[in-house]
Amino acid sequence: MEVSPIVPGVLVVDYQADWRSTLRDLVCTIPELTVVGEAASGEEALDAAARLGPELVLMDIRMPGMDGFEASRQLSQRHPGTVVLLVSVDGRDARRCAAAGRRR
Repeated sequence: MEVSPIVPGVLVVDYQADWRSTLRDLVCTIPELTVVGEAASGEEALDAAARLGPELVLMDIRMPGMDGFEASRQLSQRHPGTVVLLVSVDGRDARRCAAAGRRR
């Protein structure tokens, strides 16, 4: 009996459909990953994470309403085993992203 490998599920979160599509396409080029869902807001990301149980969330930091920082904070509290990778097209956000990922 052959055991199939566990393929980590990825949730892609961005309020812009074209960027979600780009991120999804990028993830699909990595055979060890599979996209399990998409969300267009921080609120949708929290709902999708509860429903889908992804191992990894790629989340844009700049979204209307609940931004990626707040959504990742809440997601990490609710699902501590889920890895959240914050994504930004603005390199100036790197320091803030790194600080958001620190755990005490």
